[in-house]
Amino acid sequence: MLLTRHARERLIKRLAKKRRLEHIYAELWDFLDRSRKIDVNERVVILTDGRKSLVCSRLDCEMLSLDEIRERVSDISRTYECVFFDGRLAKETVPRKFLELVPKGVYCFYLNREKRSLYIGSTPPLLAITLRPAKKSERNGEG
Repeated sequence: MLLTRHARERLIKRLAKKRRLEHIYAELWDFLDRSRKIDVNERVVILTDGRKSLVCSRLDCEMLSLDEIRERVSDISRTYECVFFDGRLAKETVPRKFLELVPKGVYCFYLNREKRSLYIGSTPPLLAITLRPAKKSERNGEG
């Protein structure tokens, strides 16, 4: 899961209370553990715990081996927001250093050079758009 600037600010305000990337993602993963998923359509997903709802958009990714991913990011020297979803790892660092922490395997790979974000995981990435109070239908357990 990657975050828009708006979603990051909402998560800090409503969940994390601290600005460090590790704190934000730790709170986000706790939220995901207690949430259920509502598929709105093929692009939009809502994750809700009954009190708050995280509105997300699906991102397209490629399935690549770790070696292929290393090749793709070898020319990057600036820091990126790097997320390894399976290992619950999020860091702001240079991607090639971050990949040293990822075990060998085949992963969904998403890279946005403009926003300087990298996602690696066994499931396709989601882009968190906003965190808002849950609507009545989301609280009652309806989809």
